[in-house]
Amino acid sequence: MPATRPGTKGAVISGWGTAFPEKVLTNHDLEAMIETSDEWIVTRTGIRERRIGGTTVDLSVESATRALEMAGLSPDRIDALVLATTTPDRQWGTSSMIQDRLGLRCGAFDINAACSGFVYGLVNAHGLIAMGADRVLVIGTDTLSRITDWNDRATAPLFADGSGAMVIESVAEGGGQLLGWDLDADGSASELLWADVGGTINMEGKEVFRRAVRIMMDSAEKSMRHAGITADDLALIVPHQANIRIIQAACERLGVEMERAAVTIDHTGNTSSASIPVALAEALDAGRVSDGDHVLLVGFGGGMTAASAVLKWGGTS
Repeated sequence: MPATRPGTKGAVISGWGTAFPEKVLTNHDLEAMIETSDEWIVTRTGIRERRIGGTTVDLSVESATRALEMAGLSPDRIDALVLATTTPDRQWGTSSMIQDRLGLRCGAFDINAACSGFVYGLVNAHGLIAMGADRVLVIGTDTLSRITDWNDRATAPLFADGSGAMVIESVAEGGGQLLGWDLDADGSASELLWADVGGTINMEGKEVFRRAVRIMMDSAEKSMRHAGITADDLALIVPHQANIRIIQAACERLGVEMERAAVTIDHTGNTSSASIPVALAEALDAGRVSDGDHVLLVGFGGGMTAASAVLKWGGTS
């Protein structure tokens, strides 16, 4: 995939928000449900608790409302809504329901690229802006508790529900944040992590780990090369929050200290499409990013998909 081409209308993230269900499910709660332990889960995944409940529409509306408020925008200013989700509330129309609830008057569509979905949506939003849109709302939401087998010791501790939303606004030519990006997929690995329509999540854990690190690193290296930077230039890496050991392995291979990674998995679990926007939002709220910093977003998902993007915070001008 190419770097952002010279002369392309750029964009910046002007607002963000997150949302979670109220119900907290701790590892100790899981001990009463399946044969597991807090120590086993923390050691192998890094997860201590997760949130479950709610609908994709409700969580999306909540996170998007906060993002719009931060950006200082009324609903009529948004030109398109992009929803990244693997768990729509309906077979079709979930993004349109969100559009209506928010009071938007624009096109709305879903993207299903599993845990890579938000970065796919972010790149699509920049494409819409390059073609003339001024403001695009990108939401990553998943309610994975609805497709989790809570009797499966291998998957039940991992998955959770949540939402993250970001407003992408156009800026003058050459002033955008997106320096380089990559979208990828390896269909030969689709049987490693999947869920049939109406079924629950299935995962070949060891092989997913091996493939995930490899496909994430390949995508990240492409984006950095397109952006003309190296890992030494990164102020922050925002990886998909699937497993702390995957995050550690990815950072090690990139040569990035864990201190430069955004990590939320301990209290969010794996929220799929919401994972990256939630981790980025928490890092931004904590003041971990300053103007001029390079930020790498990188993830993988069932399919097997991968996606990454390099942002220069505050824009490139």
